[in-house]
Amino acid sequence: MKLILASKSGVRKKILDNYKVESEVIVSNVDEDEVKKSLIAEGASPLLISKNLAEIKSIKVSNKNPDRLVLGADSVISLNNELINKPKSRNDALEILKKLSNSKHYLISSVCISKNGVMIWNHSDQSELKMKKFSEAQLLNYLSKIKTETLLAYGVYQVEAEGLKLFEYIKGDKDSIMGLPIKDIMNYIGQYK
Repeated sequence: MKLILASKSGVRKKILDNYKVESEVIVSNVDEDEVKKSLIAEGASPLLISKNLAEIKSIKVSNKNPDRLVLGADSVISLNNELINKPKSRNDALEILKKLSNSKHYLISSVCISKNGVMIWNHSDQSELKMKKFSEAQLLNYLSKIKTETLLAYGVYQVEAEGLKLFEYIKGDKDSIMGLPIKDIMNYIGQYK
């Protein structure tokens, strides 16, 4: 059974490959900013925003691929229950890191599996992270080591690379922090077979 991954995230695809989950990528092209704006206006929490985005991506691709299992995923950062978005520029990235510096925050990874345009399973995983205290100069030095495309696509820290050095502690599943709670997905797929 080949899963469709409704995400352009190379990291998510790599996690599926590492766990020998056969998959192909079909990007959903959902306008995440519009969805977030609408949900924030309704007072949605970061958890609800993450769940909704995973579901919307999954269902959109599922509608066009009958009888296939489609996995949608989304990860968000929650600081004091406020959604921290991906940066739109290097300056934006610096401001986000300054906010997160010396702060405990949560990374929420939500996944949804749909079939025939209907959600059949979803799951969210929350990890707790505490960033060390950094000066602006230290943060600029960190940012200078990351390509702009990477920064804008994946957010301000990549725990699988340089970003690991930013943290005092990380409590949570590594794969989930990187964007995919794979063990939960595999448990569900195993029951589905």
